[in-house]
Amino acid sequence: MQKTFIKNLALLLALNLLIKPFWVFGIEREVQEVVKTENYGLYFALFNFSFLLNILLDFGITNFNNKNIAQNNHLITKHFSSILVLKLMLGIAFMVVTLLAGMLLGYNSDQIHLLTMMGLNQFLAFMIMYLRSNLAGLHLFATDSIISVLDRSLMILFCSILLWGNVLDHPMTIELFVYTQTFSYFLTSIITLFIVMRKAKFTRLKWNYPFFILILKKSLPFAILVLLMTFYNRVDAVMLERMLPDGALESGIYAAAYRVLDSANMFSFLFAGLLLPMFARMLRYKESVEQLVKLAFSILITPAVVVVVASLLYSEDVMGMLYKQHVAESAGVFSIIMGCFVATSLTYIFGTLLTANGNLMQLNLMAASGMGLNLLLNIILIPHYKAIGAAYSSVITQFITALLQIYLAQRIFKFRVNYRLLVQLVIFVLSVFLIGVLCKNLFDDWLKGILVLLLGGTLSAFAIGLLHVKSIFRIMKYG
Repeated sequence: MQKTFIKNLALLLALNLLIKPFWVFGIEREVQEVVKTENYGLYFALFNFSFLLNILLDFGITNFNNKNIAQNNHLITKHFSSILVLKLMLGIAFMVVTLLAGMLLGYNSDQIHLLTMMGLNQFLAFMIMYLRSNLAGLHLFATDSIISVLDRSLMILFCSILLWGNVLDHPMTIELFVYTQTFSYFLTSIITLFIVMRKAKFTRLKWNYPFFILILKKSLPFAILVLLMTFYNRVDAVMLERMLPDGALESGIYAAAYRVLDSANMFSFLFAGLLLPMFARMLRYKESVEQLVKLAFSILITPAVVVVVASLLYSEDVMGMLYKQHVAESAGVFSIIMGCFVATSLTYIFGTLLTANGNLMQLNLMAASGMGLNLLLNIILIPHYKAIGAAYSSVITQFITALLQIYLAQRIFKFRVNYRLLVQLVIFVLSVFLIGVLCKNLFDDWLKGILVLLLGGTLSAFAIGLLHVKSIFRIMKYG
């Protein structure tokens, strides 16, 4: 079982590392350059707006189904037809609520059309996630890993043809970009549906009202948590676009910087997917999780600190390499927003631990506080500082909510304060910053400087004792 776990985790990581960075930095970046920052900014704001209400698309069903099918494989035949009907109903509700909310916010007819297509994309994306939960529940991990990157692979293929294949007599538009995503999601959902239908011995759709209510009740706490956390993670771009006269442009500048953060967070997210079953199993058998938490902290915080320091010192160089438009403005946002990488890494450790322990009420209170704080900060900062203000709002909110989760975990699990680890962390942060300043002053070639910083930061983590070679193998032992 351990070999299977590690092998499939390696496959999942390899596929995601191969496909998703190219999508983010190859395709999405090029699309923003072609369609111009303002048009992409509108797309980014609408994307985040459609994301705010995605709780209506899932309601925690995917997590419930993954666990349920994993424990009882035979239930896929019994439950699949009914859950599919429920997902379709939730999809209709999501589309209606999203479009009504868009109209209330004053989006014009062209924007509503774009929002409709992006809402459809969200529906298809979450349908794929639900279908994949059946594959994971049946332990078809290799198939699930391939499906996890199929939509992005198709998007890369189609967008590459449109961008560089000389098949258009005009530059690519943001609408065409959205349609390409729709087609890719649709193909992926059809392929995945066909695979799951065969495994589920699907015959027909089933209406089962008592079953719908039962699932919705069980998944409600998870649904609320996802909704609240989505709001304080995604509302910044929407508020930028709506609150400012040049909101679409500011949202585009924010998107350029946020794209790198989103890509970095992907690694922490995959790591959290590894931690959740580990924590759940250990808690079930009443094993101490303290050492695993320490290992996870050391492994995630090390690259996060190095990346954040590199982003602070080389913000203009990185943004200048990626973009041609509004480089100085994007660099300013980038140097701030990347601070979130440390906070989200902490959240993926301690939030995952609290979730595995079932502390959803505390997490929901924390998330509600985070949402309120983020809205307040954005209302105060955005009118004066625009995209920079949204970046500060995000960093402050993410750090406060991360610290709250650490405090909750310490109180609930009675963790001892590890003063040695804290001292090592302070020395590590100072040493990385010092290495970064030296690299900035010693190397004229910024790429050489940033590579030396990354290498020097990693080596200093080992020298200080924050990381050990055994750490990776020890954490895999828990798998």
